[in-house]
Amino acid sequence: MLKDASIFVAGHRGLVGSAIVRRLRAQGCDKLILAGRDQLDLQDRDSVEAFFMANKPEVVFLAAAKVGGIHANNSYPAEFLFDNLQIQNNVIDAAYRHGAKKLTFLGSSCIYPKLAPQPIKEDYLLTGPLEPTNEWYAIAKIAGIKLCQAYRRQYGFNTISLMPTNLYGPGDNFDLANSHVLPALIRKFHEARLRGDKQVVMWGTGTPRREFLHVDDLAAACVFLTETYESEDIVNIGVGEDISIRELAELVREITGYTGEIVNDTSKPDGTPRKLLDVSRLHGLGWQATIPLRDGIQDTYRWFLEHSADVRGNAVTGVA
Repeated sequence: MLKDASIFVAGHRGLVGSAIVRRLRAQGCDKLILAGRDQLDLQDRDSVEAFFMANKPEVVFLAAAKVGGIHANNSYPAEFLFDNLQIQNNVIDAAYRHGAKKLTFLGSSCIYPKLAPQPIKEDYLLTGPLEPTNEWYAIAKIAGIKLCQAYRRQYGFNTISLMPTNLYGPGDNFDLANSHVLPALIRKFHEARLRGDKQVVMWGTGTPRREFLHVDDLAAACVFLTETYESEDIVNIGVGEDISIRELAELVREITGYTGEIVNDTSKPDGTPRKLLDVSRLHGLGWQATIPLRDGIQDTYRWFLEHSADVRGNAVTGVA
């Protein structure tokens, strides 16, 4: 299906989009349609309309989003809700009206209730209150899921919605104020080692547990499911294992070579106590993650060192 199709990857310069592009190219897909923000503003309906009219992609990966960690979500709630709604609405609608054969929507595990039973099944969506620190982004992503389902039901538009767990990997955002926890820890420990700091301060208690998926594994899952999956039911994408934030920090400290002390700033929020996805549906469809966490962090740290002069780290938000 994909090898001969024209494929638009929305958000191809971001963490997820760039990984999807790498995966597609590795599989021999050479009819890729790519446009950066300087060429296409996904929040501008007229621009998106003109783009789809001119290019008419057959397959769309919607990997563009306004993203960030706890601090960014708390600081910019209006942007996280409004901007993401605009991007999703514009791309999904234009893809349908201009004849795309399939659209894959990338959501997030933050769509699930804060206190959802663990591991989190897809059926737990909309069964309880969201985590307040990222509810704006979560609500936007839930709206995207529902829009895909609505277009499938009413118009027969072939959409699927995939819910990744916490992601990391080459191309991540390493901004200390606005990134997610794993890239922030990599940068913190790396810079602390260079300065010779005796301590590194880590937000929260360190007790919350999180699951981490290498972005190249996610890309492989996205391509596999785009080729094989046909249903409005959402699919969790994860590894099925989690780790405490404290254990993660100690692992990153070891990999970066930092030898100082880790200090917890308990005045900062922890977020959801635990977030582990149930991936039995994904496994039943014939796909499993292959990159161990230690190997993935080592790979990400190597990438960070090679690109330390130009890693994303100054922008308020990035593209997922």
